[in-house]
Amino acid sequence: MRGKHAAARRLAAAAGAPLLCLPLLAGPAVPAAAPAAAAAPGEPVGGTRLGERGIVVDTTTTGLPALPKIKAASYLIADGGTGEVLAAKDPHGRYLPASTLKALTALTLVAKLDPDRRVRPTQHACDVEGTKVGMTPKMEYRVSDLFHALMMMSANDAAVALAEANGGMRKTLADMNAEARRINALDTLAGSPNGLDVDLGLNVRTQHTSSYDLALILREAMKNAEFRGYVQKLSHPFPAPPTKKQRKKGKKIGGYPIYTHNRMLPGQPFAYQGMLGGKNGYTIAAGQTFVAEAQRGGHTIIIALMKADRPPSRYAAALLDWGFAARGKARPVGVLVPPGDPEAAKKDTGSPGLLPDAPLATDDSTRRWLLVGGGAVGAVLAVTVLTLVLRRRRRYSAPAAPSAPPVPPVPREDTGP
Repeated sequence: MRGKHAAARRLAAAAGAPLLCLPLLAGPAVPAAAPAAAAAPGEPVGGTRLGERGIVVDTTTTGLPALPKIKAASYLIADGGTGEVLAAKDPHGRYLPASTLKALTALTLVAKLDPDRRVRPTQHACDVEGTKVGMTPKMEYRVSDLFHALMMMSANDAAVALAEANGGMRKTLADMNAEARRINALDTLAGSPNGLDVDLGLNVRTQHTSSYDLALILREAMKNAEFRGYVQKLSHPFPAPPTKKQRKKGKKIGGYPIYTHNRMLPGQPFAYQGMLGGKNGYTIAAGQTFVAEAQRGGHTIIIALMKADRPPSRYAAALLDWGFAARGKARPVGVLVPPGDPEAAKKDTGSPGLLPDAPLATDDSTRRWLLVGGGAVGAVLAVTVLTLVLRRRRRYSAPAAPSAPPVPPVPREDTGP
């Protein structure tokens, strides 16, 4: 099969056409929780040391506090003001994002959608899996209400409704992936607007991000006052059809309060002094994920945490404490690059030059993705190569292996860090 793929690539290169994705039958299954792929050769975004897979920290400065012991696959601690990365573990490792991906959804759509616009969700949006705010196609909702539900209580149905308001799922994912490229979050590939993975047939090959990218995303998003308002709100009245009792009183719209899932905000069970906002996430495949920003004494620290073994409030607090203690003392091991930095593109670690603009939900144990020529010439090449490969496969391939057992469903998202 490797030879067939190489031949296809040579044909596409000879045509000089742009690249697009075409599915072809191929080899062994890739488990949903597969570890992140190793970084490709070249300097990683943000600096050479950030390409290391283990713990990365300054060891030359004396008097620094010891890094906290964190049971997570990846994390990052950065100075939000200067962008200096103070410490990290596998910062460019690519992992499933769970609902931290909603930070990218909001970053992308807040600037595109009028907060006062009314949106009527489809039944499909209302029926999405996992955590939901509870909507009905019989009502219209303000965009701002949907953003509150998205960022406060991690509502998966609100994410789909916002995608519909933006012109549909395909366009929204294209916009999200374009926004990720704009801010140089080159480890990020969005296959959904809400971070669900197994339920949508997505795995770490078809949807991923890194702790480095989560820090870039949150840092950029927190520049927007609307975004800050959504992630800092503790409660919000969400509209709903009126109850029978309310109808008797003449009310046409009812509702109920929704509450933040960020347990580190003021007044919450794990309140952290100076917490400015963040986003948590959880699925079985992704583990616990979290990205947050806090400020003390005029200084801001950003932390990101991926594939942790427990709800991350205590881990996040320990990372933030270390960041505030080490800021201004620890020699930085890298930097959070600004959006549009031309040098960042040169430091790409191998992130695809063209990211898909739709969920790769068909990427399962029987599929691989092949780059072939685009446009009219590419279409002819694609059909030709596909026909030849399938003919040879029917004539020479061994009997197909038995299908993999069904993947168990992902439970409801965790209610908070």
